[in-house]
Amino acid sequence: MTVESSALYDIPGPKALARHRLYGGIALLVIAALLGWIVYMLFHTQQFTESKWMAFEYKGVQELLLRGLGNTLKAFGWTVLFALPFGALFAAGRLSDHRPVRMLSTLVVEFFRAMPLLVMIFFIFVALKVAPLWALVAGLVLYNGSVLAEVFRAGVLAVPKGQKEAAFALGMRKTQVMAYVLVPQANRAMLPAIISQLVVALKDTSLGFLITYEEFLHAGKLIATNLDYDLPFIPVVMVIAPIYIGMCLLLSWFARWVERQSRRRPSMRGGAPVASAEVPMGLPPTAQR
Repeated sequence: MTVESSALYDIPGPKALARHRLYGGIALLVIAALLGWIVYMLFHTQQFTESKWMAFEYKGVQELLLRGLGNTLKAFGWTVLFALPFGALFAAGRLSDHRPVRMLSTLVVEFFRAMPLLVMIFFIFVALKVAPLWALVAGLVLYNGSVLAEVFRAGVLAVPKGQKEAAFALGMRKTQVMAYVLVPQANRAMLPAIISQLVVALKDTSLGFLITYEEFLHAGKLIATNLDYDLPFIPVVMVIAPIYIGMCLLLSWFARWVERQSRRRPSMRGGAPVASAEVPMGLPPTAQR
């Protein structure tokens, strides 16, 4: 039996495979021991007692969590709705041929990208007297929109230069080159970074509890600090954390679905079929005269 070799690395032999299995087994044992120790400590500190979990049986607590989750999704939805156009607008500004527009866009993007998000949220909420929801959304839009502007700009610049030159050679204007040539090709490269930034925005909505916005984490804080339920900090974390993780995984799944759909589009698989040229048999028309 012949074994194919790889140009990047040598295929491990029997001894190397045995070492890999040994290292893998040791790693699994370490992880299992760590998980076992965590579970032991949870039981040892009485985190699974009925008094700490009975809060979730009450309808009022369930409604509080659902209302907080709805407020989190509302803030995230408004952030996505405004951050994507914000990023696209200032990315176009940074790619502009007009120097004043380019300098102004660069100043805005670099300023809000460098400014701490929490400082922006507090400034909008306290100094400008904006409602908690819109203070949170404004801060998230300014920060994440600035990061997305850099993602969009980098994606467009990553397209081979020859594509742009060929489009200009065909007589296209710059807006047509951007809309029909550069952006469609950059979409696939930008999609993972865009989704990653949206996941960051989703998690950053939890900062709303610092300005009394009643989002998901704020609801959990109200339950965790309730003396009637024996301060169930860990049970609240064990309920809230998987929901946040699930929403982030759902966003990642949506990104993969969009990527698969884009690959199935006819425009991505190739152009229109070329009609065969029908050449009449015989002599050319000039020769038949």
